[in-house]
Amino acid sequence: MIQKLPVLGRNLSVNLCKSGVQYFNNSSNEQKTEKLTHVDSKSVHKDLEAEKVYKLFEEVAHSYDLINDVFSMGIQRFWKDELMEELGPTPGTKLLDMASGTGDIAFRYLKYLNNRKNHDKRQSHLTIGGINQHMLDVGKTRVEKMGLTNPTNCTVNWVLANAENLQFDDNTFSAYTISFGIRLCTHMDRVLKEAYRVLAPGGRFLCLEFSQIPNETLRKIYDFYSFEVIPPMAQILTGQWQPGQYLVESIRRFPPQEQFK
Repeated sequence: MIQKLPVLGRNLSVNLCKSGVQYFNNSSNEQKTEKLTHVDSKSVHKDLEAEKVYKLFEEVAHSYDLINDVFSMGIQRFWKDELMEELGPTPGTKLLDMASGTGDIAFRYLKYLNNRKNHDKRQSHLTIGGINQHMLDVGKTRVEKMGLTNPTNCTVNWVLANAENLQFDDNTFSAYTISFGIRLCTHMDRVLKEAYRVLAPGGRFLCLEFSQIPNETLRKIYDFYSFEVIPPMAQILTGQWQPGQYLVESIRRFPPQEQFK
């Protein structure tokens, strides 16, 4: 299911972006708001969580895309396609794709631009950002295999970056995407402030994330799938139980759509 939030003006208190908010809502569990977060079923102060999450995903970088397929039953690929259609980048777009994982959104962006006419040969730009170097390295390898190493009329930068404290200047990008990544950040409010800061006037913020299932019956089914199926599958795929459990718990903690907006 996809839900778009209404356009927000810059003068509103919820300044998530320079022009509007596109919020892509897909399946999830109930929200549980706490000052503490959970990693491996243990309460850990937020300031310590980032290091644990980094190590967790460093160890499963090569299996991360497969984990996402299992988590979403393969539907995440269609969600990402639809996000890119919603962005509809044109030649000259400057995109920052944060928490890029192994580059799924970035690849779609490059392919989309390749299919657009660019008679004036306008130069586009893509910055692929993530906090985990191992994940970025996997993405670079995928770029080589897909033949997208030197895209036409588009510069590409791979940057080790923390979404909560970006190294980019104000008003740099015309679009900012984050896919299945913001819920894994320790301080989501800082991520949104930074996204707003680096977006140029008229820029757009697009977020793809697991969230609430309003239907109670479907929610119970998904709860069972999340807690009884996903962690054992993560164990089978990666040799570790923790990544699957952490992903499930991170969804449960993510705020409902209206609260996030």
